[in-house]
Amino acid sequence: MSRERLNFLFLNLGHFLDHLFMLIFATVAALRLAEEWGMSYAALIPYATPGFVAFGLGSLPAGWIADKWSREGMLIVFFVGIGASSILTALAGSPIQIALGLLAIGAFAAIYHPVGLAMVVHGRRKTGVPLAINGVYGNLGVAVAALLTGYLIDTGGWRQAFVVPGAISIGIGAAYAAFVREGRKSRNGLPGEPAAAPETTASASAIDRATFTRVLTVIVFTTAIGGLNYQSTTFALPKIFDERLTELAGSATAVGGYASLVFAVGALAQLVVGHLVDHHSLRTVFLFVAGLQAALFALMVQLSGIAALVVAAGFMFVVFGQIPINDVLVSRITNSAWRSRVYAIRYLMTFSVMASTLPVIAGIHAARGFGALFVVMAVTATGIFSAVLMLPRTGAVAGRPVSG
Repeated sequence: MSRERLNFLFLNLGHFLDHLFMLIFATVAALRLAEEWGMSYAALIPYATPGFVAFGLGSLPAGWIADKWSREGMLIVFFVGIGASSILTALAGSPIQIALGLLAIGAFAAIYHPVGLAMVVHGRRKTGVPLAINGVYGNLGVAVAALLTGYLIDTGGWRQAFVVPGAISIGIGAAYAAFVREGRKSRNGLPGEPAAAPETTASASAIDRATFTRVLTVIVFTTAIGGLNYQSTTFALPKIFDERLTELAGSATAVGGYASLVFAVGALAQLVVGHLVDHHSLRTVFLFVAGLQAALFALMVQLSGIAALVVAAGFMFVVFGQIPINDVLVSRITNSAWRSRVYAIRYLMTFSVMASTLPVIAGIHAARGFGALFVVMAVTATGIFSAVLMLPRTGAVAGRPVSG
């Protein structure tokens, strides 16, 4: 395997682990910890909020340090730090202690998106497919989190669900550190990011200020609302299935397995959407994705059993499908020298909304159940559709990518 491909593999594994770690607690809380600690699901999940706040706020300093210091160095810190934090979280004996552990996980998890995504798109003209492949790994992390956590809960207890991934991440961090050191010895520049690489990701310099501001506004708004829908679906899905698939799932492993199946199906959306935005109008693709979100959320309000499983696979497909669209938009309007910081702003918005969503999920579930949550998400998806109408109809930003 070439060094470039191996570097890309490390980047993809980082995205996989980033999302896996952020959702371990979702399954632990839904399927074991609430019962073990004598708390309701609604009372327990707000303790995940500090971790998601750190996940968002940490993006800005992580992106700034990466641009000023080293993206590879920050990725090493990510692998080792998030793994160690997860292992420490397994020692928690109270809600406050687990909240502190999740805070540490979120702080290190904040590193990946502004750093890793900037590395993925560096020097590329067509960014849709590389971002889509990287996104699939991230979504598989979401999928595996539910399945792996459910299995580890059934076989070794909830603490094991934090320890095993933590040890794996530290091992990958050590391997990546060795990879980086070897690359620096063998040639000038950094692996996967040579110093002289030309900026080829299209037309950032050709975009006028008004168009830049307009597109950035759409990115920020759709990112924020998309973050609400993403968090509501990925965090709550194990509990949704626990309530609505009672005849199909009778154990933590079964619930986690169905959730993982739905997440895995959704992960394929990034490949499909990544290909579409590289060859067709981004604006048209985005409108189609947002419209389907609204329709499927509305359809899910009263469903249970097999019908709920099928529709859940559909809405996860389009929720995951939105992610590469926003990332491609960022890559088309920014230059490499400050791209990490723009990705940091994008993910600051995403993860800040995700953090604030947890109390909303808890409150809606306690008061009216998940049916009301799906009504809220249908409305917000309609808002995304309306915002996308503001994108330019032509040009490299919202049309097909510049070729050459």
